[in-house]
Amino acid sequence: MIKKLLFICTIFGITHATKAQSQIPNKAEDISPLLIGERIPNANLLDVEGHEIQLKDIIKVKPTVLVFYRGGWCPYCNTQLSSLAESENEIIELGYQIVAISPDHYENLKSTMEADKVAYNLYADPEAILIQDMGIGFKTPSMAKMYIANKTKMDATDILPVPTVMILNTFGDILFEYINPNYKVRLSSELLLASLKVLKAE
Repeated sequence: MIKKLLFICTIFGITHATKAQSQIPNKAEDISPLLIGERIPNANLLDVEGHEIQLKDIIKVKPTVLVFYRGGWCPYCNTQLSSLAESENEIIELGYQIVAISPDHYENLKSTMEADKVAYNLYADPEAILIQDMGIGFKTPSMAKMYIANKTKMDATDILPVPTVMILNTFGDILFEYINPNYKVRLSSELLLASLKVLKAE
C-alpha cells in the first residue's frame, strides 16, 4: 500500500538533483528535487522574531510534516496553511509536528500565521538557500515579482519553491513527498493523513 501511495506523488516526471547541477531552472517543471529515501540538508532558518535556528534542531524533536510554500502573498498557499491548521490536532495525535518554510521575509511570517489561524511554526529561508539545496527552487517569473512586491511592499525573492509536502523522520530522511509544479494543485489533508497513518503502521 505504501509503495502505491508514494508512486502517485511523483508528479510530471521530476528527477533527482545532482551535485553537478549548478543553475536554478527557469521553470517549475524543470526542478530536480531530493527523492524519497534521501536525507534533507541542514540549513539556517529564521523564526517569526528573526532569530536563527537550524533545521536539524527543529526536526530532531519528532517526525515532521515539512511544507515548502511560496509565501503569505499566495492565496493558494494560505488555503493550504489553513487546511493544515484544521488537521493539526490529528497530525499531532499521530506523533508528528508541522513545519512550514518559505522564502518570505521573516517579518511577514507573523501576519501569515494570524491570517491563516496557524498555531504551528513558520520559518523563513533567507535567500532560498535551503530551497535550492532541496532542488525545488526555480527563478521567480518577472510578473510574479511585481505581484509579490505590490502585496508585501518588500523586495520579491529571486527564487520560489515548487509547493512541496514531505514527511520526515527525526534524522531528516524523506519517507513521503508530494511535489507538483502546478502551484494551484496542493496535497489534500485527506491524503496527507492517510499517508501518515500508513507510515505509522509500518
